[in-house]
Amino acid sequence: MIKVAIVEDLRDIADSIGRHITREIDLKLTGIYYSAEEALAVIAADRPDVVLMDIGLPKMDGIECMVRVKDLLPACNVLMHTVFDTDDKLFNALRFGADGYILKNDGYSGIRKAIKEVMEGGAPMSREMARKVIRSMHEDTPSHKNRPVDHLTPRQNDILGKLAEGKTNRDIASDLDLTEGTVKQHVHAIYRALQVANRVEAVNLYLRG
Repeated sequence: MIKVAIVEDLRDIADSIGRHITREIDLKLTGIYYSAEEALAVIAADRPDVVLMDIGLPKMDGIECMVRVKDLLPACNVLMHTVFDTDDKLFNALRFGADGYILKNDGYSGIRKAIKEVMEGGAPMSREMARKVIRSMHEDTPSHKNRPVDHLTPRQNDILGKLAEGKTNRDIASDLDLTEGTVKQHVHAIYRALQVANRVEAVNLYLRG
């Protein structure tokens, strides 16, 4: 039985998907959440195998929510459910650990197929997104492939630079006018993007880059 959670702010879409899932004999709906904040309050206890995550959530967006879900449940698969097919959205989600993508116009059949695929070890994405990935790979330069720090956002580079100066999360929050919690989330995203386990490894990559 595959346990599935839905994070989607449009109630009609979320509830429709939920009804489909409850009719499946091999899927179990663990919860429907209409905001990132609502999901993060309880999702660790629900322990879904797959989360269907809307990218365009209000307040905390789906990409940040996905990062936090991955921190809480490292084994959980997160599929981004989106109407967007821009490179920035796609690659931000990929960079921060999404396991696959589905466009909303793929309908429930696309969702079910993606759930099965990701649970079998695949990385599902729509044809539209696959074409974007392939095109962007062809356009990428060797320097981008060889320098992990080039894949960080400007804000992440600012924070990594502060880490290299030996500053604490609290110091960085004060310097950049952020909350300490926001800095922590950025630091986790940096680790994930650079594929490192701690700040020492991250700083070493930064200093070499």
